[in-house]
Amino acid sequence: MSKRSLNGTDFYAMVLAGADQLHKHAEHVNSLNVFPVPDGDTGTNMNLTMSAGVAELKRNSSSSIGSCAGILSKGLLMGARGNSGVILSQLFRGFSRYAAPYEELNTIQFAAALQSGVDTAYKAVVKPVEGTILTVAKEAAKHATYYARRTTDITELMSEVLKKANETLALTPEMLPVLKQVGVVDSGGKGLVYIYEGFMEHLLGGTADTDSKVQPAKEITPPAPVAKAVPTAPPIHRELPDTAQARLETEDIEFLYDMEFFINRQLGDAQGTPFDEEYFREALSVNGDSIIIISDDEIIKVHVHSKTPGDVLNLALQYGEITQIHILNMREQHRDLLTAGMDAAAEPELFADIPQEQERTPELSIPPADELAPFGFIAVSSGQGIEEVFKSLGVDIVLSGGQTMNPSTEDFVKAIHSIDAEHVFILPNNSNIVLAAKQARDLLEGERLVTVIPSKTIPQGISAAFAFQEDESAESNEENMLEAIARVRSGQVTYAVRDTVFDDLEIKAGHFIGIYDSKIVATEEGLVPTCEQLLSKMIESGDEVITILSGEEADEADTERLASWLAAEYPNAEIEVHEGGQPIYAYLFSVEA
Repeated sequence: MSKRSLNGTDFYAMVLAGADQLHKHAEHVNSLNVFPVPDGDTGTNMNLTMSAGVAELKRNSSSSIGSCAGILSKGLLMGARGNSGVILSQLFRGFSRYAAPYEELNTIQFAAALQSGVDTAYKAVVKPVEGTILTVAKEAAKHATYYARRTTDITELMSEVLKKANETLALTPEMLPVLKQVGVVDSGGKGLVYIYEGFMEHLLGGTADTDSKVQPAKEITPPAPVAKAVPTAPPIHRELPDTAQARLETEDIEFLYDMEFFINRQLGDAQGTPFDEEYFREALSVNGDSIIIISDDEIIKVHVHSKTPGDVLNLALQYGEITQIHILNMREQHRDLLTAGMDAAAEPELFADIPQEQERTPELSIPPADELAPFGFIAVSSGQGIEEVFKSLGVDIVLSGGQTMNPSTEDFVKAIHSIDAEHVFILPNNSNIVLAAKQARDLLEGERLVTVIPSKTIPQGISAAFAFQEDESAESNEENMLEAIARVRSGQVTYAVRDTVFDDLEIKAGHFIGIYDSKIVATEEGLVPTCEQLLSKMIESGDEVITILSGEEADEADTERLASWLAAEYPNAEIEVHEGGQPIYAYLFSVEA
């Protein structure tokens, strides 16, 4: 079907079709993970990210492609999960920046928007790697720019974009040797191709079901676990200050009402009143903080912590009718948390659809300094035992996450807002979560002081938390924690989900594999022999501190056997065993001099 221009309605339908195509093939994208492990997650992360964008579009669609692309970008940005999800959000963020002033795009403009997306995504990644989703997007946009001068038909141009994306995807194993070694194409690139296929399907006359909901991809379920291990050593104890929430007095919460609501500018006595965002923001800040405002021609989304909720609502009524009002008393929440002996959790999901503003510098909206703890901590982990370890080390909020379920950018933003501390440190504890944490930090620049410690494993995160000292400066603590994670050797054991050859290791599906600092170095049919082989490569001097974190699938007898083997082979080593409770990985190991 020939189409000379692309408006917001067309783009909306294309996005839904692209999201649906990605959803249908999310498990296939997961299966392209380089490591043959059961937690390949690229498809899941891209699908969840795209789902967040679709949800935002369904709430606030527009016939203008500039407005429609901006709405999609907001949803993707806050819903981004994992490196692939963050890169996907940046591709559409750049697209939306170019498209912003346009009602419709012709072929040349559409190609320019694609190129703007590529430029934005490359800038967001510190060390771009070719042979990935970035390369697929780059070559497709480059070809679009070339071909747009030769056609005025959007459908024909999109066909060429898809063709070039597929051609580039097929070449990714030649660009990234590890892909060639295991016989797969890049998973993120494949996910992008599926989105482009959905775009093309709509342009060729397919219809997107605008009432359907794009559901998250199913997680790969590992075999039923055997009996859990029990702790074989005392839990970690360390004299550290209480968490930020515990150090805060309930009555010190000055702006105690957490308010979230919409203003519909098309309804009420004030409909049509021009919205002065700067005035509105300044008025809210008189008796409030943690202010988030997202506005368009029809809807204003507001989040604020305020002392005077009545004044806030009266102010809002000047611009339209108020809907979906949620007000929580944070003093009451804090009293409940202290009574239960719990650390504060991230803000409730009552208003999860409010994204942080992207293009303006947020105003300072943290409580006065005398109400704040000097430092707060957020860590990501999976497993009850590991969560308890982090909390014993003074971490305020532990976000549940790992390979198969990465926290989104919005999860981090909400967690940061819920901690009353001058400076917040984030321990992602997974290489695939670092980008989302950094994106949250960047969104709050000028509003909150946030430092991301790029811990890529649970052992690195624990070591970093150990290195923290309350009486040191933020800069000194950052340096100490970076040094700590550099000293840690991390290992993990799981099972292979497919046959493959990796670095001359022949791996059989169902056999166990040992991973040492992101490289497969051991494989055996049995669990304990795999662990012994892995640890032999991790231990150097024999007098290190060796920590074992047993997972859901670990057996107590195996854990005891492993600890006995270590004690016999390395009598000078200090051995600690703890129940981590993590899924998929039977054991996590830490070796530190």
